[in-house]
Amino acid sequence: MSLWTAAQLVAATGGSTQGDWFVDGVSIDSRRLQPGDLFIALQAARDGHDFVVQAFDNGAAAALVSRRPEGVADDAPLLMVPDVQAALEALGRAARARSHARVVAVTGSVGKTSTKEMLREVLAGQGRTHASVASYNNHWGVPLTLARMPTDTEFAVFEIGMNHPGEIAPLALMVRPDIAIITTVAAAHLEAFDDIDGIAREKAEIFNGLTPDGVAVIQADLPTSPVLTAAAQDHSKRILSFGSSAKAAYRLRDVQFEPATTLATFEHQNQLQTFELAALGRHFAENALAVIATCQNLGLRYEMITAGLARWLPVVGRGARQKMMLDAARPDSTIEVIDESYNANPTSLCAALAVLSQIKALSHQRIAFLGDMKELGPQAAEMHAAIAQDVHIEGIAKIHAVGPLIRNLYDALPVEKRGRWTATSAEMVQGIRADVHAGDVVLIKGSLSMDMGRVVDALTNLRHARTSDTGED
Repeated sequence: MSLWTAAQLVAATGGSTQGDWFVDGVSIDSRRLQPGDLFIALQAARDGHDFVVQAFDNGAAAALVSRRPEGVADDAPLLMVPDVQAALEALGRAARARSHARVVAVTGSVGKTSTKEMLREVLAGQGRTHASVASYNNHWGVPLTLARMPTDTEFAVFEIGMNHPGEIAPLALMVRPDIAIITTVAAAHLEAFDDIDGIAREKAEIFNGLTPDGVAVIQADLPTSPVLTAAAQDHSKRILSFGSSAKAAYRLRDVQFEPATTLATFEHQNQLQTFELAALGRHFAENALAVIATCQNLGLRYEMITAGLARWLPVVGRGARQKMMLDAARPDSTIEVIDESYNANPTSLCAALAVLSQIKALSHQRIAFLGDMKELGPQAAEMHAAIAQDVHIEGIAKIHAVGPLIRNLYDALPVEKRGRWTATSAEMVQGIRADVHAGDVVLIKGSLSMDMGRVVDALTNLRHARTSDTGED
C-alpha cells in the first residue's frame, strides 16, 4: 500500500499536479531519499528547489514545490503549492486526521530524545510503531514525521522541542497526542525567556494539543511542577506524575548501579516494582518511570514494558557508551567513552557527571572534555562556574574545556583538576593523544554548536594513528 496518492496529496495540501502517481515515503534531503519518496523542497539554509533535479535523479517519485525548478522535465510529477512549509504542515495534519494510532508526544528541557526512544523500544514490541527520527522536533521535523506515518500505525511517538516562546502549541495541536509527557524543566534556552517559570509555561503548552480524553505525564519534584500541574488540569482528563518524592504517583525509591546497568525500584499504588536499564543514570531511571506510566495507561502489561526498557540503549551523542582502542596493535589499550556531544545545559551536564562518577576507571582515571553550554542568557558565566561545585567533580581527575563560557568552570576548578583549555574543538583535538591513557573513562559533552563530536571522532581515530609515543598505558 502506498503512503500517499497524488489525489490524497492534492486534497491534503490544496495543491495541483498532473498525472496519477503515488509515493512510498517523504524526504527533505535529496541525497538520502529512497526511491519512491516525495521530495519536499523546503527553503531553509538552502533552497530545496535547487535540488529537485538531483532528487529525481536519485529516484524521487514526485516533488512538493512552490515553483517549477530549472531543468525539471515538463511532465515531471510536481505537486505545486503556494508555500512549501505550509503545505508540509497541512500534510502533517492530514496524516494525523486519517490515523487511528495511539499517539504520545514528549517534550522537556532534558531527556526528550531518550524518553522518546525508550517509548519506541517498548511500543515496537506491542504493535506497529512510528516515531520521530533523531531529534526531528521542530517546525519542519514534526510535520515531516507526521507525513511519514503509515496509515496502519498502531502507536506513534513524537518529540516536540522549542527555542523560543510560541513554538510548542502549534506543534502540539498538529500532533494531537493522547498522552503528553514533560520530562523536566531546566535552564535550557533561558536567553529567550524571562525565567524558568517562562520555560515551564512554554513546555506546558504541549497539553493544549491533547485529545478530549488526554493524559498528562509530569515530573512531580520540580520547582515549576505547580505550573505544569495547573496547565495539565486545564487540558487533560488525567494527570500521572513521576519523581522521587512522596508527591509522585510513580515514585523512584532506590537506584543501584552495576558496571553497565541501572537497577531501579519504584513505588506505585503502594506496591514496589523493579526494572533494569542497560545504561547508567538516575535521570534515565526517572524518565523510564514516565515511560512506564504512559505504557500502563495504554494498556500494556508490566512485564512487556520492562522487557522493552531492558533492550533500550542511549544513542550516539546522547549518552552512548563505547570502548575505543588507542593503538590498533595493542588490543588492551582501550578507553571507555561516554558520548554526550549532542547538547548540554546545567541539568544535563550534572547528570552526565553523575554517570561518569559511577563508572569504575579500570587502570587510570575519569576525565571529561566539556564545551560551552549555549542559550543560558545573562547568567551564563555564573551558571558555568557553578558546575565546579557539583559533588561529582571530586571524582574526576582532569577536565579539559572548550570555549569561552566553559572557561568560567575551568577557572573555578582546583588547579590539579584543570586539563587543557582551548577556544575550539578543532584546537582541542590537536595533541589529544597525550590526554588519555588505557583504562580511562572519558566523558565528552557540550552544546551542539561547539562541535564536541569532533573530540569523539578524534578519540575513535587514535587507533589508526600510531605515534612514536610509547606512553605508560
